Amino acid sequence: MADRFIDVSLVKRDIHCKARLLDDRAPLTCAAVWDALPLGSDVYHAKYARNEIYALFPPFATTEPPLENPTVTPIPGDLCYFAFAGAELGTRAYGYDREVQAGTTLVDLALFYERNNILLNGDVGWVPGTVWGQIVEGLDEMAAACNDLWRSGALGESLSFRRV
Repeated sequence: MADRFIDVSLVKRDIHCKARLLDDRAPLTCAAVWDALPLGSDVYHAKYARNEIYALFPPFATTEPPLENPTVTPIPGDLCYFAFAGAELGTRAYGYDREVQAGTTLVDLALFYERNNILLNGDVGWVPGTVWGQIVEGLDEMAAACNDLWRSGALGESLSFRRV
């Protein structure tokens, strides 16, 4: 299979980067994401994992992909996939502006933009994610925008994923 690429962007800031899907390491996750594109939603900056931005989506795969190519220490440029039960994200500590309900599932697509990340949540413990993509162009510009997002806020900004 030929390499597949996506554009990952912060829409309001008009910042884009290009990622290669890791079809050889996470084929089921890559297929699920690719088939669901384009995707976009409100962006959040992580509180616990450090240098991470992410967006939440309703489940989009016909069958939830298993954990593939797992990590608890993502590196700069990693794109990770997480699936959470609504009850796991239902506490006000996460700062969501809409209610996250128990009994639902949410998909979290995340971009890690700097070093020293650890997927350890005080509420639930280790949170392994599937590394399904790697930024190959534009990481420096995206990292600067993510730092701006951290300092100036995410309100009104969205994170978008689309095929190149």
